[in-house]
Amino acid sequence: MSDLRITEAFLYMDYLCFRALCCKGPPPARPEYDLVCIGLTGSGKTSLLSKLCSESPENVVSTTGFSIKAVPFQNAILNVKELGGADNIRKYWSRYYQGSQGVIFVLDSASSEDDLESARNELHSALQHPQLCTLPFLILANHQDKPAARSVQEIKKYFELEPLARGKRWILQPCSLDDMDALKDSFSQLINLLEEKDHDAIRM
Repeated sequence: MSDLRITEAFLYMDYLCFRALCCKGPPPARPEYDLVCIGLTGSGKTSLLSKLCSESPENVVSTTGFSIKAVPFQNAILNVKELGGADNIRKYWSRYYQGSQGVIFVLDSASSEDDLESARNELHSALQHPQLCTLPFLILANHQDKPAARSVQEIKKYFELEPLARGKRWILQPCSLDDMDALKDSFSQLINLLEEKDHDAIRM
């Protein structure tokens, strides 16, 4: 090969390297989704979201009204509106549903029978609400690290999820603060459902 051809080859390789390093532009923006997070007081909503945001557990205070957190993931950002779960606040939940693209429902799997019944009623109400009934649901059975925790199968049966949520997009996952990998996997599954819903909207 002549010196000219060799020089041209090196120049072309330099050009390719330059394009790869300098001209690829900024990375594509991650999609953002607006979610509402509901559940009774003590279910662990605030602690789970704070842990996902890498916040110090010492600063966690139960939400009395509502709070908004931007929870970052590799392929999406979830803007989560968490609503307080006290008796006197739950009746106002529906005022904050508008604009939601998905729902996170957190329940205490080790709670008393009365609280579990209340959680069941609230979940049924949310699944049937006109502004939520077509949205993807992530149902987190929290506090699985406690001895009294009920299994996912027990919760699925008690909450009658199979008949109630037929035809809807929902995920029921066990979780606890001690197992962040499982928690992040649950949210990754929710993001997949949100992306599917986006694709369906584009096709329509």
